[in-house]
Amino acid sequence: MSAKRILIVEDEKPIRDMVAFGLRRAGYEVAEAEDCREARARIADQRPDLMLVDWMLPDMSGLELTRTLKRDRDCEDIPIIMLTARAEEQDKVGGLEGGADDYMTKPFSPRELLARIQAVLRRAAPGGGEDVIEFDRLRLDDSSHRVSCGEEEIALGPTEYRLLHFFMTHTERVFTRGQLLDRVWGGNTYVEERTVDVHIRRLRKALEPSGLDRLVQTVRGSGYRFSNRDA
Repeated sequence: MSAKRILIVEDEKPIRDMVAFGLRRAGYEVAEAEDCREARARIADQRPDLMLVDWMLPDMSGLELTRTLKRDRDCEDIPIIMLTARAEEQDKVGGLEGGADDYMTKPFSPRELLARIQAVLRRAAPGGGEDVIEFDRLRLDDSSHRVSCGEEEIALGPTEYRLLHFFMTHTERVFTRGQLLDRVWGGNTYVEERTVDVHIRRLRKALEPSGLDRLVQTVRGSGYRFSNRDA
């Protein structure tokens, strides 16, 4: 199996060199960009399996780059981890709501970065099990990694896809945020329970045009349930 390719978008060369060195030692292929324009050129040249994006970049913010990529059908499923010195909760939530799949604050340990990369790549990989799952008017084809409602395809990021896959194979049951983290993100991961709420909102937003956001129900004081019955 070929090595995963990771694109580092970081304008500070010492940080870029340090991260690239650690990734290459871990067996990854590495591409580098110092600003958003160069990042787009690198993506066009060879699509990465994952991107590490700094928040503060010279031509536009890494957050805006992330939002732009997530609106692009050719790039929307590229997993993105944001790297930033911004440590406030509102910044983390803003990054996740902007489309990032994970968020790391500087300074960070190379070992933790590698662990997060591995976790995000696992979440982005198609799951096993039934190829086609249907619930209400929703259809999930795991072999092609497509979700649709009737003739309309529903675009989902990798984490929202895995979250929906889990819900559609575990309907009518209530799961706490902690249980969802264990079952969808994996027990050996490094994300906070608040992250679940962010991805629930993103999943609902994707399902809203087809009227299926009602399937993702909040159970007050408990967690979330996937059901076509009244909450």
